[in-house]
Amino acid sequence: MTTDIACDLCIIGAGSAGLSVAAGAAQLGARTVLFERGEMGGDCLNTGCVPSKALLAAAHAASSITQARRFGVTAPEPDIDFGAVMRHVRGVIAAIAPHDSVARFEGLGVRVIKAQARFTGPKHVIGGGIRVRARRFVIATGSRAVIPPIPGIEDIDTLTNETIFSLETRPEHLLVLGGGPVGVEMAQAFRRLGSRVTIFEAARLLGKDDAEFVDILRRQLAGEGIAIREGVNIARIGKADGGVGVTLGDAGETVTGSHLLVAAGRRPGIDGLDLARAGVEATAKGIIVDARLRTSNRRIYALGDVAGGPQFTHVAGYQAGIVIRNALFRIPARVKYRALPWVTYTSPELAHVGMTGAEAQKRFGARLQVTRADFTGNDRAQAERDTVGGIKVLTQPNGTILGVSILGAHAGELSHVWALAIARGLKLSALTGTMFPYPTLGEINARAASAFYAPRLFSAWPRRLVRLLTRSWLP
Repeated sequence: MTTDIACDLCIIGAGSAGLSVAAGAAQLGARTVLFERGEMGGDCLNTGCVPSKALLAAAHAASSITQARRFGVTAPEPDIDFGAVMRHVRGVIAAIAPHDSVARFEGLGVRVIKAQARFTGPKHVIGGGIRVRARRFVIATGSRAVIPPIPGIEDIDTLTNETIFSLETRPEHLLVLGGGPVGVEMAQAFRRLGSRVTIFEAARLLGKDDAEFVDILRRQLAGEGIAIREGVNIARIGKADGGVGVTLGDAGETVTGSHLLVAAGRRPGIDGLDLARAGVEATAKGIIVDARLRTSNRRIYALGDVAGGPQFTHVAGYQAGIVIRNALFRIPARVKYRALPWVTYTSPELAHVGMTGAEAQKRFGARLQVTRADFTGNDRAQAERDTVGGIKVLTQPNGTILGVSILGAHAGELSHVWALAIARGLKLSALTGTMFPYPTLGEINARAASAFYAPRLFSAWPRRLVRLLTRSWLP
């Protein structure tokens, strides 16, 4: 038997994107139905952002002990109980899970259906014996890790972000396939927790980030004992010495390890949705949407990873607001990514907001100006003996901010002010006219802004003006 229900908004997927839409819609009084076939909270809570940052926190604690001697504090080498570390990770997930739970959302008025949903037409979905007719639909089914078609990989028990946090014993030698943010973060975490680690990257480590800052980070990772193999072609992966062997195509060299983590990209989670029945077009990169996040069926929206755009939890939250304005208020809101931020949570952190150097150079050419400041000139960084890195600010000649890269301690936190400035179209003068507390790492933001104006402020004509004015002072 099938039960028929009607609602204003039907959402498929209870990850960050879907939950944000569901919570907002229900609290605004819309009749809301939410389908989820797996765990509430999706990738971010269960296998992504939350567990990875919990693991990084444990790795940072271990590293802090080994670096304590910088401050005259002597401590024995840390004794790492890997099982306890993973219990910490699961404990963090459990602490956050109630916020994403079925109980909470049903308390908000959402009808939660724990089942796979599929479209039966442009106005209906079915799942768990319930057929839903909705005024508007939202697809928020996220993405899954890609296993690249490398010969032999199908015979290996690979790890992905979906399985690595279930480990009970520490890998002796972790081989990481992919030098993007996930691969680099996990490489440093496991190295600091006692594993040997090798990264394989077909192109350049963190290819979307500022090359100069990536080079500094690369040296940091290598200094911690992480082997980094960039620009490599992997010919084959197979079992070797009781573990796994990665054979490089050019030299025929085989690197062996105990475990293989695949962090080589994502694919959209569109399997089983029967999108064609709903008239929704999609490609291998995701569901096709316009700037209002509408699909080819204007009743249906798609957001988050499944829509093929920037794959970040904060983007999903931002897109949820766009969908609610369009679907419920009929306001033609459009996504704008000019102030898009992202952070790689290594130590030091690498953060970016807005245009990259390549994008800004292509658009503004010789008019592009680059201003910078280093953490060696920041008193708080000196006090904490954490002076690696700095900040680069890309601007127009009039000081309008285009993009910012930061490498250093708490770079992600320092990027907030730049995201606000770029989103609001501010100039660097907004920062020079703002008072920042001393001593803080955030002062580097003001120092970079001041560096932009320094050549003009201390040029010949201001000095002549000062001399002229001082002559007119009363004796």
